[in-house]
Parts: sequence; C-alpha cells; structure tokens
Amino acid sequence: MQPNIVMIEDDEELAQMLCDFLKRYNITVTNFDDPYLGISALNLKKYDLLILDLSLPGMDGLEICKEVRAKNDIPIIISSARSDLEDKIIGLELGADDYLPKPYEPKELYARIMSVLRRYKKNNHTEDEILTCKLTLKEESHTIFFENTPLSLTPAEYEVLGYLIKKNNCVVSRAELINQALSLSEENESRSLDVLISRIRAKLGENSKEPHFIHSIRGIGYRLQA
Repeated sequence: MQPNIVMIEDDEELAQMLCDFLKRYNITVTNFDDPYLGISALNLKKYDLLILDLSLPGMDGLEICKEVRAKNDIPIIISSARSDLEDKIIGLELGADDYLPKPYEPKELYARIMSVLRRYKKNNHTEDEILTCKLTLKEESHTIFFENTPLSLTPAEYEVLGYLIKKNNCVVSRAELINQALSLSEENESRSLDVLISRIRAKLGENSKEPHFIHSIRGIGYRLQA
C-alpha cells in the first residue's frame, strides 16, 4: 500500500522538493501552506501520516499538534527549524511521534516516515505479507523467507530483495533499485548494487551465470522471477 501523507509547511520551495523526492518512493504528499486548510483536510480525508512545521502563519505548530492529536490517531512527524529543546519536548509530550530538526537530508525524512509507519502498524497487530511462489516478504518484522526459511540479510540486501519481491516478474531499473536501497553507500552506488545482487543470489543458492530467480536485463536492471 502506498503511503498517503499530508504536510503542513509554509516554505513552498522546501515542500515541493520534499514532495518530489518522496514521490520517487511511491509516497503521495499533499502540502498545505495554510495551517487552517491543513487541519480541515485532516477532518475530511484519511491520511497515513502528518508532517508538521512549527513556525506557521496564523497558528503555532504546537497548537496544531495538540488539536490534531485530540481528534485523530494519525502519526505525526514534526519538521522544524526551531532548535529550542523545549519545543521538541513539548511536541513529543503533545503526541508527536518524531521530531526532525531542519535542515536535514530528504533521505532521513523518508527513513523516519517508514520507521513511524512500521511502529504504528505493529501496534495495530497487523503485518503485511507479500508472497511469491518461493519468497515471502514480511514488512513489519523486516524479514524475508525463502521456501519458508528466514534469510539472513543485511539492511541493504533486505531493501533490494524486498523491492524486487514487490515488483515480481517486472523489470526494475538500476536507478530505481538504488533509490530504494537507503543503506547503500552514497559513493559508488552502482558498483555496490552489483555486489548486493551477487550476495543475494548466493543466499538464494543460485549461480549468477545461470540464475533461476534474479535475472540481469542488459542495459536496464534486474527482474525477479520467483
């Protein structure tokens, strides 16, 4: 399921940059630079998570946090340039799930979003499973099973194989896989991906010259058939 997020942020340039970045990870973000419009949207539609700035025109973000939490169980990540420790403490006490001080890298926001969403799903005692004939992806427990046996995977291996499972039988470009693997080294990402695929193949017990599961698509990327 693709997360559908609402953001209340009056810095339009930052908001657009974050929306564009998160779209690469199939996350839909609707931003409101007017806090009153953002609150109204939350009352009218169900969202998976709220990203909330504190310094907003006409209404302080801490008041918004308090008001939203009183009516809604939506996960809240505060994204703010206000560095006062008291603001952070109050925000968390009012019900925010995380506090991310600006400036930050968009990848960190993505990681925080996924972490908060995982915690919420776990608390609701649900676990999403994605199945192929041979592989099972259990996102809540961050585990992949091969023929009903859990694989021992590094974070980057899990991210790459997990995404291939989601795209089973589809060709996935190298760039798309690199974007999904937050644990890949920023340097030499392309080479790191090749190494990861090789390690994953070994853990699936297949020969890279005659693969049964992960097939190289020349000039494009990879396709999982499992």
